[in-house]
Amino acid sequence: MKKLFVSVVALLAAVSLSAQDVTAIYNEAAAAFGAKDFAGAAAKFEQVIEQGLDSEEAASLVATAKTTLPKCYFMMGGGAIRTKNYDEALKNFTKSAELAELYGDMSQMAKANGWVAKIYQIQGGDAFNNKDYATAAGVFEKGYKADPDNTAMALNLAMSYCEMGEYEKGMDIYEAVAAKTHPKYADDAAKAKEMIALYTNNKVATLQAANDFDGIIAMADALLAKNAENALAQKVRLQAYASKKDYNKVIELGEAAAKVQTDPEDVSLMYLTLGAAYNAKEMKPQAIEAFRKVTAGPAVESAKAALAELTK
Repeated sequence: MKKLFVSVVALLAAVSLSAQDVTAIYNEAAAAFGAKDFAGAAAKFEQVIEQGLDSEEAASLVATAKTTLPKCYFMMGGGAIRTKNYDEALKNFTKSAELAELYGDMSQMAKANGWVAKIYQIQGGDAFNNKDYATAAGVFEKGYKADPDNTAMALNLAMSYCEMGEYEKGMDIYEAVAAKTHPKYADDAAKAKEMIALYTNNKVATLQAANDFDGIIAMADALLAKNAENALAQKVRLQAYASKKDYNKVIELGEAAAKVQTDPEDVSLMYLTLGAAYNAKEMKPQAIEAFRKVTAGPAVESAKAALAELTK
């Protein structure tokens, strides 16, 4: 029993000594942090975490070290940014984000990832400006993964995809930006919607030139599978069915396509297309009703002419 008692006392003494050692290392880490020696502080805080992990007496010190260690790397990243050493900055901000995630500090992780994205935005800028969209996309993809809320970079990534001919990938990014509702994203959301229309119309024009109306329909269906209220997709799909002279499909889809449009001219265009389909199917009352809903834009004159013929 006496021998066992001595062993327990020795063990307790060892634990106590270990806690004292961790405290000493922690104090060195704190001093280095205060002196803005963030690399030295990081090394010491890592020792605190490693050596104090199994010590109950050092638990609070370990917890503080886990909170502070990601900040050390964040500050190191900031120092590298100031000297335009972007590779070093990227390494440190990435490390900060990884440690913050590991230790459950989501706010610090978001801050660090924000800077990761900004660095990738800078690094991809030259390639983007030189229209080397493949290189730019490869860089921007990494930044977008780090921070999808960097909408300026997201717009560049989406444009890079579209210019490379990867329309669907570009639309995914544009739609994500367009869906943001916070006022600070308003300009970029509006730009995303503008670019969605531009690239969609360009793709439709290319497919129309090839008489590939099925291609237009497939493209529109893919967009509508993600968002059934996509007014542009509804419009181009209805026009493609009309070009195929698939009047049954136009009649099936026309009313819904008209209802989702927000521009009065587009609403009228949908009803003109629907009226023409009814007319082709010799459904005179329905054709007249549809043509009478054409009230805006260039479609008005065509609707008036059709009504004149139908109401003789």
